[in-house]
Amino acid sequence: MNVLVRNAIAIVSPSGSADAPSSSSPSHPPRDLRVTNGVISQLGRDLQPAPGESVIDATDCVIYPGLVNTHHHLAQSILKAIPAGLDKPLGDWLAAVPYRYWPAIDPDIMYSAAIVGLSEQLRSGATTCCDHHYLYHGGGGQAVEEALWQAAEDLGIRLVLCRGGATTSGSHRGMRGNAVQPETLAQFVDGLERTRRRYHQGEDNAMRRLVVAPTSLIHSTTREDLQALAGYARQHALRLHSHLLEVPFDEQQARERENLSAVDYAASCDWLGSDVWFAHLVHANNEAIGRLAATGTGIAHCPTSNCRLGSGIAPVLEMAAAGMPVSLGVDGSASSENASMVQELNLAWLLHRAQGGAAATSADTLLRWASVDAARMVGLPALGEIRVGAPADIVLYALDQPRYWGLHTPEWAPILCGEPVQVRAALVNGRSVVSNGEVTGIDLPQMRARVAEASRRLLERAG
Repeated sequence: MNVLVRNAIAIVSPSGSADAPSSSSPSHPPRDLRVTNGVISQLGRDLQPAPGESVIDATDCVIYPGLVNTHHHLAQSILKAIPAGLDKPLGDWLAAVPYRYWPAIDPDIMYSAAIVGLSEQLRSGATTCCDHHYLYHGGGGQAVEEALWQAAEDLGIRLVLCRGGATTSGSHRGMRGNAVQPETLAQFVDGLERTRRRYHQGEDNAMRRLVVAPTSLIHSTTREDLQALAGYARQHALRLHSHLLEVPFDEQQARERENLSAVDYAASCDWLGSDVWFAHLVHANNEAIGRLAATGTGIAHCPTSNCRLGSGIAPVLEMAAAGMPVSLGVDGSASSENASMVQELNLAWLLHRAQGGAAATSADTLLRWASVDAARMVGLPALGEIRVGAPADIVLYALDQPRYWGLHTPEWAPILCGEPVQVRAALVNGRSVVSNGEVTGIDLPQMRARVAEASRRLLERAG
């Protein structure tokens, strides 16, 4: 489909990008963009429709590149505000919420959860979702994974499946307490291979990607298995992802068991490098940051979840200053009660200014973390920018509500003003995924009833 998007207030892309129209653009920045065969083919002003071209009116809108969420747990999208986990820290919360309900999640429940979470992503401007999916157990879990792929296809969003799982319950008391049987290494690798052959695409603008992502680097996989998984990933040019240093317990366990820091242990398992990113890293000290930066290892910063669970605030300003790649993730909705990338952008902008002063973060920096830097981190370098030749992953944020009136820098409104936002339209590869404020392809009353039924069955099964 060929599309002309006209009359935007501003077209915003991270500064420094080729052809990037941003707040620092010349006095006559573009207000229109043309999409031809899924690619941005022209930026300009007063562009006129070509024969057969669809037109999207961007009046009162700012246009951003589609955001890239680098860490999510879509299965948690129907586990929001579970009473037993409301005021618990990470370890107790894991046992009371995700691990308690995991055995009750079947493919239909997973599909419902994924539709909820991916819809939240699209409604906040994310067009690529990296889901750290770990609902695998000894001999099972593939059918639940298939529901994820189907939900992403139905909504037209890009999906990076970070294939999690555990080969030992180790110090993961949430797994032990809920009798979840770990996979063997052979089962883990067989699952990776099955998914790689069926779904993984290697292009720089792939719609489907596979990442090797054992659930916890410290708690759910042995050193030997981690080394084998790293070898498999690099043999097939796959990225690597896991949780690390969300709480001090990771460091304690690494030192007690291995007599190494958590980051040194990761290095000993071949789990550092420019093809690796970790979620959280809240408790990374200066020495850890130095080693992570030197190897090009990145972070998925999840400020809302870290605040919600009382885990702390990741030192991303120090990480960025040291040269670490930084991106943003929403984490699971069960530990944040939402899945909005705009929420993460706004909270990160505020938190680190509270720590480091009014000049510590800028809207442009936050957009870069959530777009082009995130895309490069997950191996999709064609994404994250608005420029001629780039895939047409774009989002139109409507600024016609009273909360935006009087705003003197409308180009940064989504980041500075935060939620609620209204995405009027969004495209992925030039295909409409949000139109007139609604996610395409969803019958809302029908989907709401399906989610309610899935929630009922989930609670009934989990007791």
